[in-house]
Amino acid sequence: MSAEEHLKSLDPKQFDPNTPASADFYQHVTKGWRDAHPLTAEHARYGAFDVLNDSSEARVKRIVLGLGATNPKPGTVAHKVWTLYSQAMDSVRRNREGAAPIQADLKKIENTPHEEMTDLFLWMHGNYASPFFGAGPMEDLANSKEYAMYVSGGGMGLGDRDYYLLDDKRNKEVREAYKKLIVKQMQNAGFKAKDAKRIMTNVMKIETALADSAWTREQSRNIPAMYNPFTFAKLKETYPGVNWDRFFIETMGIPSPETVIVTEPNSVMQGVNLLSTLTDREIKDYYLWKYVAQAAGKLSDKFTDAAFEFNKVMSGVGEQRPRWKRALGATEGMLGEAVGQLYVEQYFPQSSKDYMVGLVENLRTALGKHIINLPWMSDDTKLNAIKKLNAFTVKIGYPDKWKDYSGMVINPELSYYENMHNAGMWHQKEEYAKWGKPVDKTEWGMTPQTVNAYYNPLANEIVFPAAILQAPFYDPESSDAENYGGIGVVIGHEMTHGFDDQGRNFDADGNMVNWWTPEDAEKFAEKTKGLIAQFDAVEILPGLHGNGQYTLGENIADQGGLRVAMTAFLDSQKKKGVDITTEKIEGLTPMQVFYLNYANLWAQNIRDEEIRSLTQGDVHSLGKQRVNVTLRNIDPFFEAFSIKEGDKMFRPVEERVVIW
Repeated sequence: MSAEEHLKSLDPKQFDPNTPASADFYQHVTKGWRDAHPLTAEHARYGAFDVLNDSSEARVKRIVLGLGATNPKPGTVAHKVWTLYSQAMDSVRRNREGAAPIQADLKKIENTPHEEMTDLFLWMHGNYASPFFGAGPMEDLANSKEYAMYVSGGGMGLGDRDYYLLDDKRNKEVREAYKKLIVKQMQNAGFKAKDAKRIMTNVMKIETALADSAWTREQSRNIPAMYNPFTFAKLKETYPGVNWDRFFIETMGIPSPETVIVTEPNSVMQGVNLLSTLTDREIKDYYLWKYVAQAAGKLSDKFTDAAFEFNKVMSGVGEQRPRWKRALGATEGMLGEAVGQLYVEQYFPQSSKDYMVGLVENLRTALGKHIINLPWMSDDTKLNAIKKLNAFTVKIGYPDKWKDYSGMVINPELSYYENMHNAGMWHQKEEYAKWGKPVDKTEWGMTPQTVNAYYNPLANEIVFPAAILQAPFYDPESSDAENYGGIGVVIGHEMTHGFDDQGRNFDADGNMVNWWTPEDAEKFAEKTKGLIAQFDAVEILPGLHGNGQYTLGENIADQGGLRVAMTAFLDSQKKKGVDITTEKIEGLTPMQVFYLNYANLWAQNIRDEEIRSLTQGDVHSLGKQRVNVTLRNIDPFFEAFSIKEGDKMFRPVEERVVIW
């Protein structure tokens, strides 16, 4: 597809004539698209989102190349963007330098004497990684206008505890690939094979011990349980293995906070105990790996090739992404809003923003109707829910205030690794500088060129970057039915996150406050059990079932988004005087088009390895389940396609789960 080709929304010619909508709706809608978009070696998965992302990437590439063509002046943001991109593309220089950019730091770790091990720990935490545990400021869950200091568990290179602790075939396979990665990367960094194997053994010992105390994926969704305030005196008393006064001053440049929130007390305890009981050799080996792991993507092809071999096991992908895509990703990671500002100027018309403003208000009104008419919720809780809904902040397209990168120094004389590290430290310093200041509610958590959207419970805001406001989500040339079934459902989805299993813990001001009556909270929990069971029951691959508890928030939001967007669509057509009972769109009813375009959003081809990785580590259900399982709870869907008892897509009324 050419970069400027119009991205069409729904295409009935791609429907599967051999699979009725009543048998497998996902297959019926997406088979033609999936047949037309076979996976290439580069992709572990490829779907409608990726088509749009490819378009966004092509636009960003033209922006960056355009900056280079202007021969930008040193010190300007354009020069910084072009320098990082150029260095990311310069494999000749990076391969010539090899591991040289990191040798001095690796020697520093190796040569640190015992009496300076605390200094080494603080240096690592302040500059290169978060060994044993993590820490930093974030909005206070109980008072979202201010920042709190959090200390959290962590330190595991594989992220999820199950990779270390479970002995099934898949987790063993990942573990072995991780061990090979450590050995290979340490050899790439200049260590002998014998030393690389010793480092791997010590890393696995430490990270497995950290995993043993880490929370499960399901536990990590319990937000109130993660809010454990400690006075500073209690923190020092409970975790005496760390010099906390020096920790905050030397790693963040801030005075010791009066209160610290410990999110997973047992995990932090495990990290601190390991720090206190391991030998210097074991700790140094762990640091060496943490350092090399964070540096590898910014060094020579030997490092990136080794990382790709590991990624092949994790995702099943057969070929690295093109270098220009990796270079763009790295550049945007450091200077994303600088690129985003140019993206918006060229590709985001005011008309798209105006349309979205009206659409969001229609969805807000529709969700209000749903809340008011909920049969299971009391009036007291409904009033608080409506108050929260009315307080939603809506951000569309791009931030009102752009990030100032003037203080970031990018020097083409330095190596790519050094420049990327310096840029990363600039961002870290920016985060730490927030301490003691009020929370800036205007800040964005995504760039405008990102194909995604989000709900932030601490700001009670929904955010829609410019890049998602294109087909198949939104298309000014398409029908209202398509647009409401696309971006309308996305809006409703993000709104419903304010009332999912996590979002419901926060009030209209973004504070963690219980605004539910005990009876309503109990009814909500009971209803979610049914939704959990539906997704648990799906056998995704032989022996692999969905995880309804872990994906609960997204599943609630999918269902809520569909229901609310349909109400908003019907209201919009009524205002326009459109009779949807007689209207036809390419031979289909508007109700059918609405649900067809929703399914169209999730068209995707995906490898089995990626399916297993996502099922283990992603809070979203797979696209097929987001369509087939979710829609089987929606009454108007059954009516639109005349789905009846005996059809595979049918679900008895008493088994349908409706939350919002």
